[in-house]
Amino acid sequence: MLRWDSTKNKACQILKVAKDGGCGVQAPIALLIHAATKAARSVSVPIAIHLNHTQDKSMIRYAADELPFDKLVSYCHARGIATEAEPSRIEGGGDGIADTADLDGTLTTPEQVEDYNNTGIDFLAPAFDNVHGEYNQRGPILDNDRLDQIRLAAAGRVRLVLHGTNDFPEDTMKRCIAGGIFKVNVNRLVLNDYLAYIRQNSHKLNLTSLMEQDVRHARKLVEWQMEVCGSVGKA
Repeated sequence: MLRWDSTKNKACQILKVAKDGGCGVQAPIALLIHAATKAARSVSVPIAIHLNHTQDKSMIRYAADELPFDKLVSYCHARGIATEAEPSRIEGGGDGIADTADLDGTLTTPEQVEDYNNTGIDFLAPAFDNVHGEYNQRGPILDNDRLDQIRLAAAGRVRLVLHGTNDFPEDTMKRCIAGGIFKVNVNRLVLNDYLAYIRQNSHKLNLTSLMEQDVRHARKLVEWQMEVCGSVGKA
């Protein structure tokens, strides 16, 4: 079996450039995966496609039954695929969650970083009071000290990535980048205006016109987040 060489993987290459440039790169949600893949292969800047939280039951069952975690990493690496792990996951909701102070057991620890690094993963998505879904009215209040401890424990052996960015103010995102985050999964941050435009105009415009206009709204937010993450001009 060929030895895994992360320098030949596009996702790893992109995050190395981010590390060297002191910036973060966005990972916007893509629902039309075939269209996204075709676009990624046709543009002049490097783009990687990331499978996040697979919903294929047969794939999950096979992985759970046949492949212990480190074997799953090896399975992907043998096929030239980089791997990402999320040690724990805190769910938000329509009203957010009241407080994460009593959920310390679900937050990532430096010891977990070591355990996951030993499996051979490439990227780690730590939990430090970030949540999947919506935050409460206070917005995100992150444990930046924990993130700093995680970064020190990772010691550059795995790249840190961020999940749960809905409602992030600019200063919160910038602090995460400064704390060693190199990839940022974004959903509503780059889709809010797009979704609002669809709601307001779906009964007024034909489908083609609607798609042309709403994509422009999403593009503006993507460009804004590129500025926030410091990745403009660093492809």
